Amino acid sequence: MAVELWETLKESIVAYTGLSPATFFTVVALVLAVYYMVSGILPSSDPGRHQRSRESEEQMRPLPPPVQLGEITEEELKVYDGSDPKKPLLMAIKGQIYDVSQSRMFYGPGGPYALFAGKDASRALAKMSFEDKDLTGDISGLGVFELEALQDWEYKFMGKYVKVGTVKTTVPVTDSSNASEPAEAIDRDAAKPAEDVPSENAAVETVESTSNSDTDKKE
Repeated sequence: MAVELWETLKESIVAYTGLSPATFFTVVALVLAVYYMVSGILPSSDPGRHQRSRESEEQMRPLPPPVQLGEITEEELKVYDGSDPKKPLLMAIKGQIYDVSQSRMFYGPGGPYALFAGKDASRALAKMSFEDKDLTGDISGLGVFELEALQDWEYKFMGKYVKVGTVKTTVPVTDSSNASEPAEAIDRDAAKPAEDVPSENAAVETVESTSNSDTDKKE
């Protein structure tokens, strides 16, 4: 059966091309070789292919060593959200900042957890929430299971990423002038009774004058 197919193929090649089977297959092999050589030299028209190759090169490129930042504010932390590829990718849990640059595919732009980058997302991680209102380091009011989930995230980060700093906690400043006003008002109120209530000497004089007038009448 196979021999018959081969004989039929040779007869077809000779009939349609006028070449012997050996010459025909040699020409086909040369054409394929030239095609692959030319396609490798010429630039590809697929922009997605270049993008994928660039991303793979960036992933293979060794990451710079983590830089210790010390204590920074939440506003300063926002610049490390991955929008600038020259800066490290940072994220905080419970006020502790970690360098997550090695997981840029998850926490970098376009990643599933990109909204957590550049923030202290403790509350969002504890609740596994992607809402903007939960992108905060405030963990007050969380339940036991949510706190346990947050603890698991913290252990994971401590074991996988390098800690590079802490988030500076801001203490609200009260206006000293406003704070002193109530005390002054209390002092004024305390002083008023002393002015309005008759003194002890005045009361004694009133009693004495009354008794003298009664004596005069009797006489």
